[in-house]
Amino acid sequence: MKNRTTITLEPVKHNKTNYVVINYNNESEEAKDYIKGFYGVKHGKKTNTFFIEYYNTIINELFIYFRDKNWYVDYSAFKNKTTKVGSKKKTVYWDNYKLPPISDGQGEILSKYGKWLQQKRFSENTVHTYVEVTGLFLRYLTLKNIDTISARTIEQFNYDFIFKTNKSVSYQNQCISGIKRYLNFKEIPIDDFKIIRPNKDKKLPTVLNKSEVKSILEATTNLKHRTLLSLVYSAGLRIGEALKLQVKDIDTERYLIHIKTAKGRKDRYTLLAPSFIPILESYIEHYNPKNLLFEGRSGEAYSQVSARQVLRSSIQKAKIKKYATLHTLRHSFATHLLESGTDIRYIQELLGHNSPKTTMIYTHVSSTNLSEIKNPFDNL
Repeated sequence: MKNRTTITLEPVKHNKTNYVVINYNNESEEAKDYIKGFYGVKHGKKTNTFFIEYYNTIINELFIYFRDKNWYVDYSAFKNKTTKVGSKKKTVYWDNYKLPPISDGQGEILSKYGKWLQQKRFSENTVHTYVEVTGLFLRYLTLKNIDTISARTIEQFNYDFIFKTNKSVSYQNQCISGIKRYLNFKEIPIDDFKIIRPNKDKKLPTVLNKSEVKSILEATTNLKHRTLLSLVYSAGLRIGEALKLQVKDIDTERYLIHIKTAKGRKDRYTLLAPSFIPILESYIEHYNPKNLLFEGRSGEAYSQVSARQVLRSSIQKAKIKKYATLHTLRHSFATHLLESGTDIRYIQELLGHNSPKTTMIYTHVSSTNLSEIKNPFDNL
């Protein structure tokens, strides 16, 4: 792993605001330009460091952004409490251990594991996540001087690094899945590994009302950004599906969009809103995309991280108080269809859900059903 660019993320607090400081071992202008290319990153002239304000998904977004360059990302400092700028003391709270760095041998194993996952046709995000959590697990084994993986070892790792640190149920499941796939990769029998998964939280999706969606789109003045957000909402797309779209996948005569090899490797058609077509035509005329509908600077696919930053900026400009993500636009599309009387079976097909049970969750957030209930307070 010699000469490999290493990005080190560190938490700091300044004037009661939490920040992420981005350190790097590559002084090339290319590295500096790439770091500056992440939306929201600022450069401190006095400290000669790059930094960005902290929010709850920033570490994962930075990880994915830098891993696209095949750079090593060290975020172990986020196991520590945030510290004031200039302070040399850091108190561990994420766990009671200081994990050793990944060795060259472990790095080689993780690289092979990642390629194995890619050959199994896992999505890019899944590969990143599984390699990340398995890397943590291997470092834990080194710390504990453990040579043989057992169910007990995995349970202890799960307790120390997931349960004690109050990680989410979904992250815990990702860790378990990543480690089990690693055992498959190493051809270690897992029949005897009875790893108990946590019960899933039964949370309802956040949904924006139509006025909020309109405000967000109106706040998005950049034509490319507005086209992207409008498409995600109007077609109910996952962001990965939107960014893989080719110009030829859009049929303006039939008002349909062809989604190819979506989640579960299934093709489907979804709606192309007639009122969206003028926006789309203006975008195509202005940007002239050659292959992919949304291209990055060098013709590659537009970054999911950049798309998230675009939405976050528009939400702030629109002064929306709800916490919303790109997937919230998809949830809102489905809910608004249901509230307008669209049959749940059609919504299932448009979203590409395998089971109607997945689509039924929108019946719990639809205001149409709830508004029909007479509140007893009104009769007092």
